[in-house]
Amino acid sequence: MLKLSRKTMLALEAVIDIAFNARPEPVQAKEITARQGVPQRYLEQVMQQLVRAGVLKGVRGPRGGYRLARERRRISIGDVVRVAEAIDDGEAENPEPRSELGTRVVTPLIAKLQDQVMAQLDAISIEDLCAQARAAGVDCGASRVTADFTI
Repeated sequence: MLKLSRKTMLALEAVIDIAFNARPEPVQAKEITARQGVPQRYLEQVMQQLVRAGVLKGVRGPRGGYRLARERRRISIGDVVRVAEAIDDGEAENPEPRSELGTRVVTPLIAKLQDQVMAQLDAISIEDLCAQARAAGVDCGASRVTADFTI
């Protein structure tokens, strides 16, 4: 059974959210947290890793936020998963094999399956998921984000 960590799921949702709600100005983290229902501090950690990996661009300033670093069709789900899984490396539950069967049979099988899953994820672009979201009638959530006119 494929299990994604919380950070991996958050990273995927955030990148898709940015692509789905793309507009001329960057998408602010507070908008994403309002739509996704996650704490901003938790989201910022993930976003910074995505910026460092070249998946997102961070834009500073009062109208700053995040935008995709490449075209939607050039960012795969595999790209995002690799970044997020690197963040969660310490949380991984990959026990050491205790026997020769584990070392020579089970571990190579799991590695092969992981490679196959990543190949499948690499074949799916962010653009594909945005199209799927539109087809499913997903609400972009823009109406739920309240305007902030604080000076």
